[in-house]
Amino acid sequence: MNSLLNKAIAQERLTPAEGLEILKNVPWTEVVEAADTVRKAKHPGNRVGYTAFRIVNYTNVCEVTCSFCSFCRPAKHPEAYILSLDEIRQKTLEAKAKGADQIFLQGGVNKEIPLNYYTDVLKMLTQELDVKVRGFSPVELVRIAEFNNIPLDELLDIFKEAGLSSVPGAGAEILSDRMRQILSPKKLPAQQWCDTLAACHKKGLPGSANIVIGSAETAEEVIEHLEYVRKTQDIAHGFKSFVVWTFQPQTDKFPIRHVRGDEYLKLLALSRLYLDNVPHIEVSLLGMGLSLGELGLHAGADDINSIVIEENVLKNHGLTTIEQAENFIKNAGFTPYRRSLNFD
Repeated sequence: MNSLLNKAIAQERLTPAEGLEILKNVPWTEVVEAADTVRKAKHPGNRVGYTAFRIVNYTNVCEVTCSFCSFCRPAKHPEAYILSLDEIRQKTLEAKAKGADQIFLQGGVNKEIPLNYYTDVLKMLTQELDVKVRGFSPVELVRIAEFNNIPLDELLDIFKEAGLSSVPGAGAEILSDRMRQILSPKKLPAQQWCDTLAACHKKGLPGSANIVIGSAETAEEVIEHLEYVRKTQDIAHGFKSFVVWTFQPQTDKFPIRHVRGDEYLKLLALSRLYLDNVPHIEVSLLGMGLSLGELGLHAGADDINSIVIEENVLKNHGLTTIEQAENFIKNAGFTPYRRSLNFD
């Protein structure tokens, strides 16, 4: 086997140059084999995790206007909305009836929403309905703090007291400022994205990180992204997992390229090798489908993320019930276990 892969198997940290060499020049089958070896060493017992939550998109009004997004609407658009507390309550009760006990709150950057809306929603979900809440991407948090003229740390304290227990690593896409100008110039620069999540993690609000490939990113920028995540994890230790996604065709403003299955599996495997400080690697069933997802569990991943009760932004190629999730994991040759959003 390649000497760099042997280094990773020995759990010695790869340098960015070594990661780039693996990505560009090492056969994907060898990378997958090495990642499977590392996964088994870190997570013995042949177990694969899953979780159950409902995504609640509380508003589709957003001023960030990412080039690849077809979900957002301007504030005055006839299809624009902000969900009421009663509407969020109903969605949550529907999710609980299907066995989910967690809500993933995500919306747009909407300056018309007052701060008490967020705290009222969080209190209702956690105190009245007894569910855990992951919510608000880094750009949402930064803009909410700016709109209310308070420091980010103060906002995090307010949200945590109201019931927030986790923050997603959403809006990462590619952590390269060149790519961020192409994808969404109004989103946070790469370092601010990392700093925002580090602040969340230091407040006891852990979460996940991801990468989205399939556009104009270079191999060098993929490694730059992984390095940003690894350095942030060294500082704050709050990334519980890492997910590899691919862009889906949503708008005619944004060109995407086809990502072959071997390219996806190679990057998934490299993520396991390179992110030596991130405990879990998730395979994206929602984005990649069941067949490729099953292969991902033999390419370094140890988790399938979630059944999807509602998804408004992406086309769902995944699972919709707890029974389906457990059967999928068993059929792939593993033992399923249910975990929380924070891997508790």
